[in-house]
Amino acid sequence: MANCYLGSCCEMKKIIHVSTSDSAGGAARAAYRVHRALVDAGIDSRMRVLDRGSDDDRVGKVELPFAVRLKSKLQNRLMARKLRDWHTDNQILHSFGRISAGLVGELNASDVDIVNLHWISGILSIKDIGRISKPIVWRLADMWAFCGAEHYEMDTPTARFRNGYLLSNRPSGERGPDINRLVWNEKRRSWAKQHFTIVCTTNWLAKCARESVLLSNMPIHVIPNPLDVHEIWKPINKQTARIALSLPLDKKLILMGAAGGLGNPYKGADLLIDAVARISSQKVDGFELVLFGEGKPREQVPYPCTVHWLGVVRDDRLLALAYSATDVMVVPSRQEAFGQTASEAQACGTPVVAFNNSGPADIVINRETGWLAKAFDTEDLAEGILWVLSDEDRWGKLSRTARAKAVERFSPRVIAEQYGRLYEEVLVGRAVKSE
Repeated sequence: MANCYLGSCCEMKKIIHVSTSDSAGGAARAAYRVHRALVDAGIDSRMRVLDRGSDDDRVGKVELPFAVRLKSKLQNRLMARKLRDWHTDNQILHSFGRISAGLVGELNASDVDIVNLHWISGILSIKDIGRISKPIVWRLADMWAFCGAEHYEMDTPTARFRNGYLLSNRPSGERGPDINRLVWNEKRRSWAKQHFTIVCTTNWLAKCARESVLLSNMPIHVIPNPLDVHEIWKPINKQTARIALSLPLDKKLILMGAAGGLGNPYKGADLLIDAVARISSQKVDGFELVLFGEGKPREQVPYPCTVHWLGVVRDDRLLALAYSATDVMVVPSRQEAFGQTASEAQACGTPVVAFNNSGPADIVINRETGWLAKAFDTEDLAEGILWVLSDEDRWGKLSRTARAKAVERFSPRVIAEQYGRLYEEVLVGRAVKSE
């Protein structure tokens, strides 16, 4: 283990991170980065996952006994029956919190000081979370912890997470059993005596959590996701990166991507297309799109310019090449808990254009590291893209500032220090309560 640079706050801590995966998807990658930041800081940090993609000997894969696998299959079938008559207009991922990997007994019997939860679908059920006896720190990857089954709900004054999932406030676009209300009520019952220390990656997500019925009485902290800004997420010569990715050397390149693909309506690919169409209508030429997260679709999509498809990119170093090869990263998300692609791009010296809402508003500093457009205003989004691309001297200043701010805010050492202080606070508070 690396020498501890956090002082006495790391001496007593053993941390176990519970996550569905350590590598599959943005939430899993962020969880693993937190774990590695802590290990490098000298904290005894380990992970338990269902899907293990790393070769880290501190990450343990949960092996499911036959009885657990059988029970999971039965639960899936029962839930499938309930869902036959259920319809919702919210096409975002829903998780029902019924599947358990049987991990709670191990956690409670272990000598760990803190259980740090991340994305836990399929590894811990709602009831499991309520039965954990160790202090819990929960880093939220999205809104699921304080919503029903949905991982995101639109941030409005009438949102059900703010007002409770009542019979009277069900969205008009839903029919059949009120699955979100059932899941929310199960969380409320199962967690009635549980205490969480919540970590949100942005102020927007923290505000939503504080205003939610389920988490309003929990301590809520804001700690961004860490990035290895020295070995991986760093600028690479633009020409070298373009040659490596077979991208044109003489074009302005606009990048967008999403780990789960561009079809997710919350990611806002349609808003980017509209903004690019506006740029094209102004007779601006010499620019092209670069997209990652999925392969080229079989059906032709009416993009208003040439598109280069990078496909699904799981390798961080390849993704750093993509950021370095392009001139601007666009994050047109309707809602984003953090905005990992925005922080990664800035660490590589690429300015970011995003909407001034949700997570990216914490990451992008308007007119210093990129452009924050009015929420969902594609004309303003297009203006921001052109503002970044139209002046070489301005671009250079944006690039240097983006890189400097990323090192200052997202370095593993910076984030590890924040977690170290938080863990100490949790354990001191636990000791006081037990006296």
